[in-house]
Amino acid sequence: MKTLILTFFVLGYLAIALEHKLKINKAASALLIGAICWALYVVNLDSLMVSGAIPDWFSIEAAESGVTDVPLHFAIEGQHLIQTGEIASILFFLMGAMTIVELVDSHESFALITDRIQTKSKRSLLCTIGTLTFFMSAVLDNLTTTIVMVSLLRKLIHDREDRLKFLGLVVIAANAGGAWTVIGDVTTTMLWIKHKLGTIEVMQELFLGSLVCFLVPLAGFAYTMPGLIETPPRMERHVPKDIRPWHQWLFLILGLTALLGVPAFKTFTHLPPYMGMILSLAVLWIVSELVGHTLEPQTRSTTGVLPALKRVDMSSILFFLGILLAVGSLGAMGVLHETAMWLDHVLPNREIVAIVIGLVSSIVDNVPLVAAGIEMYDMPMNDPFWMLLAYCAGTGGSCLIIGSAAGVAAMGIEHVDFIWYLKKIGPWAVFGYFCGAAVVVATLSLSA
Repeated sequence: MKTLILTFFVLGYLAIALEHKLKINKAASALLIGAICWALYVVNLDSLMVSGAIPDWFSIEAAESGVTDVPLHFAIEGQHLIQTGEIASILFFLMGAMTIVELVDSHESFALITDRIQTKSKRSLLCTIGTLTFFMSAVLDNLTTTIVMVSLLRKLIHDREDRLKFLGLVVIAANAGGAWTVIGDVTTTMLWIKHKLGTIEVMQELFLGSLVCFLVPLAGFAYTMPGLIETPPRMERHVPKDIRPWHQWLFLILGLTALLGVPAFKTFTHLPPYMGMILSLAVLWIVSELVGHTLEPQTRSTTGVLPALKRVDMSSILFFLGILLAVGSLGAMGVLHETAMWLDHVLPNREIVAIVIGLVSSIVDNVPLVAAGIEMYDMPMNDPFWMLLAYCAGTGGSCLIIGSAAGVAAMGIEHVDFIWYLKKIGPWAVFGYFCGAAVVVATLSLSA
């Protein structure tokens, strides 16, 4: 039965990768494998335990949980519902961030930025967009930064092929930028919360490696993309007459402040990030309602939060839901934990273990992999292994479009083809990943 579940999981991933050839929306495939994997796991739980397919820690945690009718109740209450809550927090965060970006965009606030980017050179624009993404991701997080940058690219680049290549660099830069701060990437945040990393130490040890991880693909893209960009026609960027400059500045400042305030809210209250995003959305919603009275009815019908919600791509939200449920079922069965244990036994040292975990995170979610690593190893705070794991888990997901939250968001919003990304972006992402890992290892060796 365990083999059957894994087979469904692999087939679902193939369906997602071949979305355009099969002509089946990836969200449908993700939801299907998410539901089927969990259903097969729960329905056949007894037989899985008898066959020894369920690891020993399941029985131990079930007994410690105090729930009755073990193991079924523990599988549902102690595993599925808890994972669903974690997934829901990610989806709420994503929906809030996408709505805020849409609200800012509807008031033509991004034009204040795009109109100031005068360069037509692809190479110059690559440097500008990449650098902006790298440092924004460190302050915000890689998911929010990617959503913002996708909106900017739509305003700057008309040719879809060029825009997708820029988007590939954005995914790489967002993941690299998020890896070297404790608020930039969820896995680095996990290690920080579990007292495995220090706030200052992780910046000192990982900044240079993360920068190299970004600069290497940037150099490759710049070399292969000479020439000038094709900007969108001016008519597509027409600003309604009743949207004044103060409207644009107000929502740009409020939008960026709202997004920047999310990590600060989490640090101050210790509540999950989605709560800060909900607060930010509520504030912008109220302001948009008040400001809406200064606009014409026709303009107001396209600039409020309700119209913005209609523009949010729900298929990408559902895709995220399905894929996280599917990966969560593997985590519940102990597959990810067993994989991490197997890597520890097969590979010669833990530096290679961390690098391989980073590569594996491009296929399955990096959160359960890092969680398994935290449980497997008992090493002191700021140990080189934790530093390298933070870098690898944060940047390895760039190797595939479905390997990170930033990639999944970009795939959903711009409908990036899996195979196209694998051919055009993946090799540069892998090269940058290994170059950055080498720099991190060297940095840690020098500081030891």
